[in-house]
Amino acid sequence: MKHFKLRKDLSIVHNGILLYRIEATEDSLHAKKGTLGGFVESENNLLENAWVSEEARVSGSAGVSGNALVSGNAGVSGEAWVSEEARVSGSAWVSGEARVFGNARVSGNAWVSGNAGVSGEARVSGNAWVSGSAWVSGNAIVETKSQCINITNLKHNITITKNHIQIGCEFHTIEHWKKEIKDIGIKYWYTDAEIKGTILILRGALTQRGDLK
Repeated sequence: MKHFKLRKDLSIVHNGILLYRIEATEDSLHAKKGTLGGFVESENNLLENAWVSEEARVSGSAGVSGNALVSGNAGVSGEAWVSEEARVSGSAWVSGEARVFGNARVSGNAWVSGNAGVSGEARVSGNAWVSGSAWVSGNAIVETKSQCINITNLKHNITITKNHIQIGCEFHTIEHWKKEIKDIGIKYWYTDAEIKGTILILRGALTQRGDLK
């Protein structure tokens, strides 16, 4: 039995999609009976104890399940999924076939798209963009402030400035990293998978900032 109902009298059209505000029909983890929540396209967008609050929106074949919460002006669309204890807030957006789960947090103006994933205790915030097949997990933190991007709690912390990238104690120009990242990774005993994962994270960050097209 669903713990909410669609309020068709409180519908909106967002990006050409008809969305319905939800209302809690019983007390649950995130809402008391009678509480108005955010917006969904259909009942299939919201499962188990999950909740969508405030002006947040879930549409398409996207889903929010488990004890997950989508709040603020955040959005989940496409075939994306937010589950377990995950939180998506602020003006963050999760789209495509992206996955956010575990105790992961996506906030601010962050964007998780494509086949990307955020899991574990990972945090993605600010204007950060995790895209493609990139995966942020464990205790990783990805945040973007102006032209400086900090990615922490990985094997080695990463700082991206306007023209340079520092990974651990290795500080080089962006162009140098493009040419030498595999050799530098091998020097520090990175596995092939770790090197590929680092490249994907860097590519997503640089694309979001406009360095890559």
